[in-house]
Amino acid sequence: MTALTLSTSAAPGLRADAIVIGVAKGAKGPVVAPGAESVDKAYDGKLAGVLETLGASGAEGELTKLPSPAGLKAPLVVAVGLGAEPEKDSSFAAEALRKAAGVAARALTGAKKAAFVLPLGDAADVGAVAEGVLLGAYSFTAYKENAPSKNAPKAGNGKAPLAEAALLGGKPRDAAHKAALARAVAVSEELNRARDLINMPPNDLNPEAFAAIVQAAGKEHGLKVQVLDVKALEKGGYGGILGVGAGSTSGPRLVKLSYTSSKAKKHLALVGKGITYDSGGISLKPAGHNETMKCDMSGAAAVFAAVVSAARLGLEVNVTGWLALAENMPSGSATRPGDVLRMYSGKTVEVLNTDAEGRLVLADALWAASAEKPDAIVDVATLTGAMMLALGSRTFGIMANDDAFRTAVHEAAEEVGEPAWPMPLPEHLRKGMDSATADIANMGERMGGGLVAGLFLREFVGEGIAWAHLDIAGPAFNDGGPFGYTPKGGTGSAVRTLVRLAELTASGDLG
Repeated sequence: MTALTLSTSAAPGLRADAIVIGVAKGAKGPVVAPGAESVDKAYDGKLAGVLETLGASGAEGELTKLPSPAGLKAPLVVAVGLGAEPEKDSSFAAEALRKAAGVAARALTGAKKAAFVLPLGDAADVGAVAEGVLLGAYSFTAYKENAPSKNAPKAGNGKAPLAEAALLGGKPRDAAHKAALARAVAVSEELNRARDLINMPPNDLNPEAFAAIVQAAGKEHGLKVQVLDVKALEKGGYGGILGVGAGSTSGPRLVKLSYTSSKAKKHLALVGKGITYDSGGISLKPAGHNETMKCDMSGAAAVFAAVVSAARLGLEVNVTGWLALAENMPSGSATRPGDVLRMYSGKTVEVLNTDAEGRLVLADALWAASAEKPDAIVDVATLTGAMMLALGSRTFGIMANDDAFRTAVHEAAEEVGEPAWPMPLPEHLRKGMDSATADIANMGERMGGGLVAGLFLREFVGEGIAWAHLDIAGPAFNDGGPFGYTPKGGTGSAVRTLVRLAELTASGDLG
C-alpha cells in the first residue's frame, strides 16, 4: 500500500511529483481551502481565478491538474473538490476530506510521491485523509500479465499505485495525530485485503481456500481460528450450510475467528455470509446475473477484516467472527426446491428457492454465535436484490430486533462514511414463510423481500441478544466507474462500520 507520513514541511520546498490541494465551492466561485495558502501565494494569490478559468467549481469529486509556477519544487498541482464551503468557524466534514483524498490518490497512480495539503484541523481530519489516500490508491492487478510487482514497480505497461503520500499539516510528534494515522493504516490495510478477496476469481477462492487465508492471518495476528470442515459440519448438524454446499465439489466450511482482550468487558459477535460463488443452485440465476457472483462472500470478507482490525488496534473488547462459507452450485447432489433441511438450531426449513441460500448459511452461523451469549450480534450479507431495488447501489439496509440498537448501528455507519438506512421488520410478512411441511420456508412474500429475509434470520438469533442485520447487496460490489475512494469491483462495504461498532462496544458507548 501507499506509504504515509505526517509532515510539517512547507509545500513550496517539498520535492514531490505533485501537490494536492483542496478547493471548496464558494458562493461566487471556487475557493482555495485552508492549508494551501503557500501554494496560492506561488500563484500570486490568483489560484482560485486560474482554477475557475479551467472550469473548476470546487464541487465534490472534481479534479483539476495544472502546472506549478516557479515557486514550487513539485511540477504539478492537483486541485480536488471538497464540496460546499463550510460556514464560518466550522470545518469540512470527514467524509468530504476522505473522498477528496481518494480521488487525488487514484489520479496519481504511477507517481512516486505526493504532498497532500488538505485542511487538517484535528486528528480526525488526519485519519480521514489517510483513509482516503489508502483506499483511493487501491487497485487489483494480481491477474494482469503486466501487473506491477514489488521487484518491478512499473513492470510492463502496468502502473503501481501512488508510492508515498506526505500529509502536510499533520504533526509527527503529536500523539493524537500518530494514533489517527496508525488506525487509518490498520483499518485500510484490512479493508483492502477484503477487497482483494472479493475480487479474486471463484476458481481460486473456494471455501477451503478462504479458510486457509483466515488461518494464515490468524497465525500472524495471534487470533484463534477454528475451521469446521464437511465432516465436522455433518457431526454438528449444520444442515443449512451443508444444504447450500451440497451441489459443489468444493465442500463448505464454517470458520470461527476469535480476538480476545484481557481487559474486555463486552463480547461482540460478527457473522458473515461467505458464498464464494452463487450460481443460484437448481434455481439457476438468469443470464446476465452470474458474472459478478464471486462477490457473494463480501459479508464474510467484511467480518474477517473487522476482526483482524480489532486485533491490530488492540481494542478492549472480545470480537468473534463467524464466516459461513459455501459454494452454491447445481449438480446431481444439489439441494432441490422442495427439500427440507434440519438446521443447526433443530428447526426445519423447506427450501422453496435454492437461490435464497444466504439466509440458510447465516441461520446456522447465527445460532452458533448465539450459543456463546454475546452482548450483541451483527450479521453482514449480500443477501437480497430487493434491498438494491429499495436503496440503490450505494446504501445498505439495517434491520434489527431492537430499535435502539438499530439506531446505534445506523449512527456508527454514518459516522464512518458508509451510507446506510434503517429498515423495519413488519410482523405481517412473517406469515408468508409458513410451511405445511416444515417449521418455516426460506421464501415468503415477493414484495418486501429484503425484509422477509431479515425476518427469517431473526428466527435463528438467541433469546435476549441484541441483533442487527446489514444487507450490503448494493454497495458491496461496484459495477460502474470508481468514485471518491471507492474502486471498481469489490468495495469492502461494512468493514469500517463493524470496526466502529467494536470500538463503541469496547468503550461502553454502544446502545
